[in-house]
Amino acid sequence: MPNGSAERDKEHESRRLFARAIKLLAARPRSEFEIRDRLAAEDGSSAIDQCVLRLKEMGWIDDAKFAANYANHRASARSIGRARIARELAARGITRATIDEALRAVFRELDEETLIDRAIEKRMRKSTAAIDPKAAKRLFDHLARLGFDRELIISRVRALRTGSKRIS
Repeated sequence: MPNGSAERDKEHESRRLFARAIKLLAARPRSEFEIRDRLAAEDGSSAIDQCVLRLKEMGWIDDAKFAANYANHRASARSIGRARIARELAARGITRATIDEALRAVFRELDEETLIDRAIEKRMRKSTAAIDPKAAKRLFDHLARLGFDRELIISRVRALRTGSKRIS
């Protein structure tokens, strides 16, 4: 009889983990790594592997789709550059190959120059004057934190410093 009790406990644990994973995914999309991490924090059982496999089979976990959607949202809605998006996806356990593919797809549709101009406009609040060296340094640092390419940042900040580019 103890064997039947252990089986019931194992089945109950499996259902509980699955329900918890569904709840996490209902709140927001997550990578496989994030789901495993959250479930392991609550319970270190081997049922996590079965739970994740079941979620993958059902289409609830798909790191490629997650990475593409995440990258698209961060770039288009938040004007964030390629490098920062790559760092954020890597922190969420996405593989380098999947990150590269997601970024290629997103930046095929979005122009990074347009994104950096949007970020500058938001930061500068429609200023029409050339910026001083201190403001240029702050702007450079801000754009670097947003993950834009260094050469692109330099060209945009230099244009603002000389007054040859105005914020619209």
